[in-house]
Amino acid sequence: MKKIVQKAVLGLGIVVFLGGCTDTNGEPIETPPTESSEDPDNPINPQNTEVEEKAEELTNDDTMEGMHHGGEIPAEMKEAADPQYPVGSTVVLTTDHMEGMNGAEAVVSGAYDTVIYEVTYQPVGGGEVVPNHKWVVQEELRDQETEAKPGDKVVLEAEHMEGMKGAEATVDNVVKGTVYAVDYTPTTGGERIEDHMWVTGDEMRAKE
Repeated sequence: MKKIVQKAVLGLGIVVFLGGCTDTNGEPIETPPTESSEDPDNPINPQNTEVEEKAEELTNDDTMEGMHHGGEIPAEMKEAADPQYPVGSTVVLTTDHMEGMNGAEAVVSGAYDTVIYEVTYQPVGGGEVVPNHKWVVQEELRDQETEAKPGDKVVLEAEHMEGMKGAEATVDNVVKGTVYAVDYTPTTGGERIEDHMWVTGDEMRAKE
């Protein structure tokens, strides 16, 4: 009798178990296969790779676009009375403000007497601090009337580079004298740069 009861209980357990593996219609429930987001033959997610490549391209493009040292020459600037290199002079640049500048042949497109500043500033909108930027002039400061000293805080109105206009800067160095705008073609190739601002007299030499 005891064996018959045990068999009945066992049979009831099997029925309950099988019932749990069916849906309300009595059909077995099938678990859909899980799709992997990664290709087993290619563990690198191609979508992530594409996003990273586009981000790198944007970063490189933004950097190159920002470093143009262009903009308009302030109307308030006074032309130099007796510049070392008159407008139209052909010179050779000896500075490396930008890649391809050192050793490039240039033509002086402007010569002005002013106060010249080397500054360190944080670009508007974020980004890395730009240290020892050469140069901005008195007429490119928000306060055009007050000559700044090393260590002073100033607000830039120049648009040489992206994020420069409106940025707060610290003056690193001050030079009084003649500053030049020049047209040149980079030694690394590329388009000719017009009215590069700025170059001082000791950053170029006469072409021999």
